[in-house]
Amino acid sequence: MIKWEEIIKKYPEANFLQSPEYAKMNEILGCKVQIEDFDGKAWALLIIRNAKRGRYMEIPCGPLVDFNDSKLVKTVFDKIIEVAKQEKCVFVRMRPQLSASDKNLKLLASLGLKKSPMHLAAEHTVMIDLIKSEEELLADMRRQTRYEVRRADKVGIKVSTSSDEKIFEEFHKVQAETAKRQNFVPPNLKTLLAEKEAFGKDIVIYKATLENEPVAYGLIIKNGGEADYYEAASTLLNRKMPGAYALLWQAMKDLKKEGYLRFNLWGIAPAGQPNHRYAGVTTFKTGFGGEVVEFVPAHDLVLSKMRYAADFAFESMRKKKRRL
Repeated sequence: MIKWEEIIKKYPEANFLQSPEYAKMNEILGCKVQIEDFDGKAWALLIIRNAKRGRYMEIPCGPLVDFNDSKLVKTVFDKIIEVAKQEKCVFVRMRPQLSASDKNLKLLASLGLKKSPMHLAAEHTVMIDLIKSEEELLADMRRQTRYEVRRADKVGIKVSTSSDEKIFEEFHKVQAETAKRQNFVPPNLKTLLAEKEAFGKDIVIYKATLENEPVAYGLIIKNGGEADYYEAASTLLNRKMPGAYALLWQAMKDLKKEGYLRFNLWGIAPAGQPNHRYAGVTTFKTGFGGEVVEFVPAHDLVLSKMRYAADFAFESMRKKKRRL
């Protein structure tokens, strides 16, 4: 099998959700996974998930393939369908790393895909260009964000990092409290510890404190040329103090020194949706500058129309309830 390091050179848009480490994480959690590398020309991490409404295959941020090469695309999709049928999947859900242009949406439709009722990975996000100097990064920030970053330093907020099990347990506890306040579903501790085991030194939790009191947390996963602000948590103190601002700025500086090319802030509300669940964090994240990126939404390749219909109806209701 070709090495992942070679694939990310060919497909620099790739992130950790197609990595062997993410495959290992899902195996730890009991999922069946399969990597297809197509002689180094393309790559697809296939994850088989068991749900009450039926078994399905998931390909987050993939497959990694040149969608302009119709012959290669056919080879990749034929293999995906072959494996999905062998695994008795109702459908295949994927979200390729393609911009949400009319051309790309028509391309996916031509391949027999239909828009999924649920999202898969962050479709709308902010990408920070870490090639820029620290001065340029500060200049790109919204004035209020820059003010909060500087205020954090003045009031004495400290930022530390750790990857040990204790900080993951602490993060899980605080995130559970955050989730209750902000009405979202957090990962369980088992999932967090599986991420820790799979990603090792490439997963780290940042913690912002004021006089030893926790203010904000950020879980960052590093893979290839990209680092991802994948999960976050905060205490009530973060409402008054700029802990999250200090945390993200420190992470940006650290990642830049470590040689990462971009920082994916992972999930904002779509434009024109002020009632979206992510509307609050959108103001915060876009304040750091960077480029607002919109990928194609998740798409499904239906293998069993009758069973998929029930799943589609259920997930459409769930999406509306969660304000996604």
